[in-house]
Amino acid sequence: MTTAAATALPVTLDDIREARMAIAPHLVATPCIPSRTLSDICGAEIWVKFENLQFTASFKERGALNKLRKLTAEERARGVIAMSAGNHAQGVAYHAGRLGIPATIVMPEGTPFIKVELTEGHGARVVLMGNTLVEAAAEAERLAREEGLVFVHPYDDRDVIAGQGTVALEMLEAAPELDVLVVPIGGGGLISGIATAAKALKPGIQVVGVEVEAYPAMYQALRGLPIEVGGDTIAEGIAVKKVGALTTEIVRALVDEVVLVPDEEVERAVALFLNIEKTVAEGAGAAGLAAVLNHPHLFQGKKVGLVLCGGNIDSRLLAQVIMRQLVRESRLIAVRIVVPDRPGALGKITSLVGEAGGNIIEAMHQRLFTTATVKATDIDLTIECRSKKHAEKVVQTLREKGEFKVKVLAGGVE
Repeated sequence: MTTAAATALPVTLDDIREARMAIAPHLVATPCIPSRTLSDICGAEIWVKFENLQFTASFKERGALNKLRKLTAEERARGVIAMSAGNHAQGVAYHAGRLGIPATIVMPEGTPFIKVELTEGHGARVVLMGNTLVEAAAEAERLAREEGLVFVHPYDDRDVIAGQGTVALEMLEAAPELDVLVVPIGGGGLISGIATAAKALKPGIQVVGVEVEAYPAMYQALRGLPIEVGGDTIAEGIAVKKVGALTTEIVRALVDEVVLVPDEEVERAVALFLNIEKTVAEGAGAAGLAAVLNHPHLFQGKKVGLVLCGGNIDSRLLAQVIMRQLVRESRLIAVRIVVPDRPGALGKITSLVGEAGGNIIEAMHQRLFTTATVKATDIDLTIECRSKKHAEKVVQTLREKGEFKVKVLAGGVE
């Protein structure tokens, strides 16, 4: 790409450098460090930028603060309004409160209470409206017109994009030898800022964007396809139905590739960050690692920088992710055993599981809803194992020593 073409884009390296000088004293300079274990798993040299260590646990603070600091005194007095279900809301609310700017945040009615409470805790007025972000955005725009508030867009804004681009400056200072940056894409603000800075500083570096399969809006926009998105995803932070006009322009010009990942791979990445790096990543924050796991041919042998962009995940959802990953690894298995319905049958089963080194987490008799004869019963067990090999040993012991009919319901063993 030519220098003339680069300067024609909405945001420049100078914009990002100026943003960094202004906002750096008020943000955490989050670490960007290598992960030996993730590198071994991925077959690439993995560096992680821990943006989940910001005060509000997300990179969104950068763009929000950069936008707020550029408001005039008259605009500050009028106040700001934003539409968000999570990280952008907290970033705007926190820094607006710190700067003494009245803030209103419009959130969908189904927003988890903890996110509403945290946003209000930063001093913002929260308005719950609509079932989707699109409906919340319409209400935010209405209130902005009626009350004269300044709208702070979550991604399609030059100052917001410039603020997000400061992530790349820090990453390339920490690891100038990086070959590729892998960045989650929602509306496109983060990757637009990162690509602008990275390509200006190191033209040969690759920038790869990541979306989940259910929400490939940028992927479709770049190919001129109709935007068809929707459904549940663990990566709700990047579950965006409409990408920005500015961001699409920048991504089209500077981003090398946009890849899609399934939710299952994102879950695995969340679990890996927790188990290996001992850090919490929300679904969107783990999307970069999911891309490396799901598209290994793109990253093999390269120095890869991952942006762990946020760590705001509901604790119940995180617990489910952990347990589901244990099942995928065969460290939890569910089996159904058909036994004669007489005293001592369950005792024999538990003894054999214990002999094989398994730990029974749950047991349930099925006498009515069963295909067994009236003189038999199904016993459903959830068993904790050390590994897939150990799980296979537990099942083999039940079949060979107990002479039971054993069906594995879940856990990846036969």
